[in-house]
Amino acid sequence: MKRFADITGWGKCLPPAVMTNDDMASVIDTSDEWIRTRSGIRERRVSHVPPSELARVACARALAAAGKSPEEVDLLIVATCTPDTVIPSCAAHVQRKLGAVNAAVFDLNAGCSGFVYALNTATALVRSGGYRCALVVGSERITWFLNWSLRDTAVLFGDGAGAVVLEPTEAECGLLDAHLGCEGEALEALHVPNFGTAGDRFVEHYEVFGVQFDGREIFRRAVKGMARETRIVLDRLKLDFEDIDLVIPHQANERIIESLARYLGLESDQVVVNIDRYGNTSAATIPVALVEALEQERIKPGDRVLLAAFGAGLTRAAALLRWGERTSPLGESSASLPPCEKTALEILTPAIERTLGPQGR
Repeated sequence: MKRFADITGWGKCLPPAVMTNDDMASVIDTSDEWIRTRSGIRERRVSHVPPSELARVACARALAAAGKSPEEVDLLIVATCTPDTVIPSCAAHVQRKLGAVNAAVFDLNAGCSGFVYALNTATALVRSGGYRCALVVGSERITWFLNWSLRDTAVLFGDGAGAVVLEPTEAECGLLDAHLGCEGEALEALHVPNFGTAGDRFVEHYEVFGVQFDGREIFRRAVKGMARETRIVLDRLKLDFEDIDLVIPHQANERIIESLARYLGLESDQVVVNIDRYGNTSAATIPVALVEALEQERIKPGDRVLLAAFGAGLTRAAALLRWGERTSPLGESSASLPPCEKTALEILTPAIERTLGPQGR
């Protein structure tokens, strides 16, 4: 008998510190209108804790929604490109903080496509019969990377985490198919330079990073890449665009999302968009949007939900979910982040002053 991997729990964690576009304009040469018209972003969250803390809370909430304890988790995958440490993995930190003592753990870095990559990997492992309770979480602290002298990138990113629980089932639900890809020949279009063992560790101001990208090239490849992966998945499942009930795309740019929706022939109420409130949280965008769609009752039992993403690499991915019977959580978690005593600007002040000087702009 066929085995599937149902999504039985879900949870998100957004840090409390909010940085508005007007806050941005107080330290760099930009404006609310400039940011909104180019990206659709109005504000984003800035984390005062490492990504493992964001992941811990999101995972605890997902487990409560599934009615599971941390000890029952036997697989934990953290999709991230901003781990607490490279050695050990961010997943090891999450395991210890969560108390998931029986879980195999590892990180997966596919940039902003990371959650779909990780969900596909976890689904395959659950369907193979080797695991019975898998946690998949996308967790990022992208604001830590930002170089505030690079206006075009500094305004785009935010922090957050979203998680789901997978359990085996005989019902045909969960992730039914996915297709992943990468255009490595264009990897320079989105990268963090001099971060890793290929870099020069003696370069002056080594501690200053910057997410650098070619926006025009990414826009072109993102829409084509997500459309291509979507077409492959739907063809393999013998479905068409009108069979999709809801699309949850990576939240990188509102214009990219609108272009994908037009390609799929979908109305605006069939596409989840929250980039205006959170910005681009990389591997966290899709799981956070998925959780919010469930909270807003936009997903019904049996719905076909399309996930589409692109990211550094340049990776691309699409996946088709068939939602199971339950859309309400079985329980709630009291897990929360440590108190935050600073505003978003205060959290980021050391990095801003390092790149722009004490006066900013």
